[in-house]
Amino acid sequence: MSNINYTANKKAIDEFRKELMSMVEDIREIDIRVLNRAVNAGVKYAKDKSPAITGFFQEKWKSAPAVKAKAGGVTKTLVNSADYAAYVNYGHRTVDKDGNTTGYIKSQKGDHLLERTVIYTGKQLEKEFKEEIEAVQKRHDN
Repeated sequence: MSNINYTANKKAIDEFRKELMSMVEDIREIDIRVLNRAVNAGVKYAKDKSPAITGFFQEKWKSAPAVKAKAGGVTKTLVNSADYAAYVNYGHRTVDKDGNTTGYIKSQKGDHLLERTVIYTGKQLEKEFKEEIEAVQKRHDN
């Protein structure tokens, strides 16, 4: 009797382990896919929220491809390569001919746009990851 239980239990455990490993493989593939979608949504957000006089600043929002990090996980970079991007993001001071500060200019639409985009992208990342995990669970529940 104990031999039959052992065999049945071992078979069930082996089946569970096999399914769990296939789930882990699915989850490993998710990270790059989710990060790409979230950051691409962040690029769109940044472009939509950027001040547009000539469109140059909007066009310069780019993201690099997602890559596996040495320490594990994945990374992806979001940048704006316009030479004046920092001034739009943080504002800048104005000076007189003697170099004395006369005021501070803040871009109403671009004020801290990079930080707002990072927050937006983080929220998108959570949403995308949750959807992917639910899809994996649904696939493996059958």
